[in-house]
Amino acid sequence: MSRHISAAPIKQSIVVDAPIERAFKVFTEDFGSFKPREHNLLSVPIAETVFEPRVGGHVYDRGIDGSECRWARVLAFEPPNRVLLSWDISPRWQLETNPDKTSEWEVRFIAETQNRTRLELEHRHLERHGEGWEGVREGVKGDQGWPLYLKRYRQRIDGEA
Repeated sequence: MSRHISAAPIKQSIVVDAPIERAFKVFTEDFGSFKPREHNLLSVPIAETVFEPRVGGHVYDRGIDGSECRWARVLAFEPPNRVLLSWDISPRWQLETNPDKTSEWEVRFIAETQNRTRLELEHRHLERHGEGWEGVREGVKGDQGWPLYLKRYRQRIDGEA
């Protein structure tokens, strides 16, 4: 008899001083401005990170030599409230090409006031990565994971004020 393990999702949130439309736009259209460049699966430095704003699009890094690493797929795109993406990175921190072995991360934007937005990020189904999934969980929840992305996102938003 096989046992199904279900990992608890990783949840992070942050409040930014920006209207919901602006918060969503910066997250999706300017993702590369706060995504850590050191988070790189390419063999060369990253020239840019691209977030394709549509279902079926990708989030990918383009190297200085033109090479690309498509590490997330856009599964839902609902401006200005929600995006849902796959996490196509294996426990060995390499691209995962089998969609059945990928987790997903959802980002929700909730207007607290006209000029304040709460971003809630949930990374779930980590067990789908198979053996070693615990390392993915620890990586995304640790200081160099989602907390770093959200800190840099807030700094990006604050830099506009």
